[in-house]
Amino acid sequence: MSAATNLPAEARAALAAFSACNGWEQRARLLMQWSERLPALTDEERCEANRVQGCESSVWLVAGRSGSRLQFRASSDARLLRGLLALLLLRIDGLSEAELAAVDVTDWFAQLGLGRQLSPSRSSGLNAVLQRIRELASETYP
Repeated sequence: MSAATNLPAEARAALAAFSACNGWEQRARLLMQWSERLPALTDEERCEANRVQGCESSVWLVAGRSGSRLQFRASSDARLLRGLLALLLLRIDGLSEAELAAVDVTDWFAQLGLGRQLSPSRSSGLNAVLQRIRELASETYP
């Protein structure tokens, strides 16, 4: 469980919450609750330039800065995907470019007990989001 200690604090809290669930139905309800945590993007932010390529559903990703840290916000038309995005953003919050490179989406969602529910296309889409995050981070920290 030492890997969990390397997680951002909110990611550890999410891991604890999902670990306490008894089965998929509870995890699905919790995932829907997490989808509500994503702050809404403005109509201007939901533009083609911010759209993540490689996702079946529409996903928009916006990068910003808070001091020296990059911060990401994301949204999707699909509620389930918004929950998954919220959990992905918790996992990468505050990470350096090198730490971002080491993030394994499949492993993260498996730790949360959501791995078996990720279809190949959804998993591929989440990897596309992570790849875009890495690109934006490298543009910010050349």
